[in-house]
Amino acid sequence: MTATTNAPPTRKRSHGVSAAPPGKRRRLGDLKVAMIFLAPATLGFVVFYIWPTLRGAYLSFTEYSLLSAPKFNGLANYERMIQDSFFWNALGVTVEYVVINIGVQTVLAVGIAMLMYRLTKSITVRAVILAPYLVANVVVALVWYWMLDVQVGVVNTFLGWVGIDPVAFFGDSHWAIPTVAGINVWRHMGYTALLVFAGLQTIPAYVYEAAEVDGSTEWKTFWRITLPLLRPVLVMVLVVTMIGSFQIFDTVAVTTQGGPINATRVIYYYIYERAFTRFDFGYASAMALVLFAILAVVSLLQLRLLRAKESDLA
Repeated sequence: MTATTNAPPTRKRSHGVSAAPPGKRRRLGDLKVAMIFLAPATLGFVVFYIWPTLRGAYLSFTEYSLLSAPKFNGLANYERMIQDSFFWNALGVTVEYVVINIGVQTVLAVGIAMLMYRLTKSITVRAVILAPYLVANVVVALVWYWMLDVQVGVVNTFLGWVGIDPVAFFGDSHWAIPTVAGINVWRHMGYTALLVFAGLQTIPAYVYEAAEVDGSTEWKTFWRITLPLLRPVLVMVLVVTMIGSFQIFDTVAVTTQGGPINATRVIYYYIYERAFTRFDFGYASAMALVLFAILAVVSLLQLRLLRAKESDLA
């Protein structure tokens, strides 16, 4: 009588290659599904972002006007840029706009977020605050352009009622850039405030309770607790706002067209003029590439100097 043993079944091998375990097959299947869903977005990113960027980088080293094939001219466009007073004026006007826009918008956004956090967390209030951001920028610019008109604008009409002379908000070189910045602050500060408000909700309540026990005032608590703990959110807000501010175009195109006397000719509008008004695509591409480099350097400096990846809660 022979004894039998229940040996575990052996996995069959085909041509010396073992079958993949179920977990690995499942991961490979999930990867394929993910790649299928990502394919349209990836294709759009390549077609509308990567390829135009590479094409623009190539055209920046050429003389190109749509009427003839691009002609390679080396660094001539960049040498021309260094000597172009209009380029430096446009860059200076853009920096002025960025400083006003970021400074005013960030202060107002933090103030609004603190009021929402302390007084009310109503969804209706958040919707009202966000409403201007949902309106197209061109529409916002047109509405404010009519409201601030020096002759028939409702703002100057009100100023006349209180005895103040009409102000040429878009026609005075001293008022033009602050006015354009004010319009964009009005449109974007609600969205920025909601970002800051979301950051405030991540701060643990026990931190404020400890500060209250220690007798800290509201002002000291804001400067020594709230702002330091909001730093990662504020860094993100500053970087996004800075990039968007350097790309200001539609408000200027609708209201001032770069005037008066180049007072609002920002760098984006100057690039547009060179490319689509004078058909100087090579030089416009060089300016666009320089603008891209400026944004990249400034963004990296902000992230590094403000320690974006660190949190004071640790």
